[in-house]
Amino acid sequence: MAATYLPTLKQLQYLIALKDQGHFGRAAESVFVTQSTLSAGIRELETLIGVTLVERTRRVVRFTPLGEAMVAKARRVVREAEEFGDMARAAGRPLSGELRMSVIPTIAPFLLPRVLPRLRADFPDLRLFLREETSAAACDSLQSGRADCVLLALPYACGEVTAAPLFDDRLFLAFPEGELPEGAAPISPADIDETRLLLLEDGHCLKDHALAACNRPELRAEATMMGTSLHTIVQMVDNRLGMTMLPELAISAGILDHTGIAARPLGGENPKRTVALAWRRASPRERDFRLLAEILATFH
Repeated sequence: MAATYLPTLKQLQYLIALKDQGHFGRAAESVFVTQSTLSAGIRELETLIGVTLVERTRRVVRFTPLGEAMVAKARRVVREAEEFGDMARAAGRPLSGELRMSVIPTIAPFLLPRVLPRLRADFPDLRLFLREETSAAACDSLQSGRADCVLLALPYACGEVTAAPLFDDRLFLAFPEGELPEGAAPISPADIDETRLLLLEDGHCLKDHALAACNRPELRAEATMMGTSLHTIVQMVDNRLGMTMLPELAISAGILDHTGIAARPLGGENPKRTVALAWRRASPRERDFRLLAEILATFH
């Protein structure tokens, strides 16, 4: 009977790193080994299974079709292996050990500075690694195992996950002072001048939440979608280039401080998004994530 060769976890980690980085040097750095060690590990894997997974040239790293399929399988195997450690941690102290969380850009700078000091003080054994990503990238990181949980805004289709809603985040219309009538009453979506509306670029779910809240299909075609961040858009509004929609979370964090911008709540049927923490279904660390969700919810 012929011997069966099983790849090692390190070989699979090397293969995943090469796929993610697209470069042998950067891949080696990401897993803290030398380039020669990583390259040798992948070559040994190819030799043992008798197939080529990666086509190498001086300028390009290209995965074969079988290599692409192997990477997808490798991600699942490595994630399952990591969950052995997660199970042990879950049986011990709550919120301890390493935890990787992806956070969307319209939440990260406004919520994390308030949350992190509390987490450091109350859970000193927690090693929290943060990655700021758009919703699509964050959900992909969660499904592939690069992230353990995701802090994002709903509604958003993130795949097979469990999501714990934290709080509702109301949307406001922000505009140069004096551009709209004074008062505190909510602004009707019908009163928004679509030719003056500035929104985030595609890929940011806040844009979709804002457009859905307005229920005006023509806004998607007429609005100028050019902001790379909420801070950038605020600067544009402060220079009287238009108006935009901001979440209450950003306003409460002081994004409009020292500007000539006024903000009024947006009217309509559903002028909000829901901030939530999501994780893979049946994760052995669900108790940790629910505890983290309870803590995050107190910072609204």
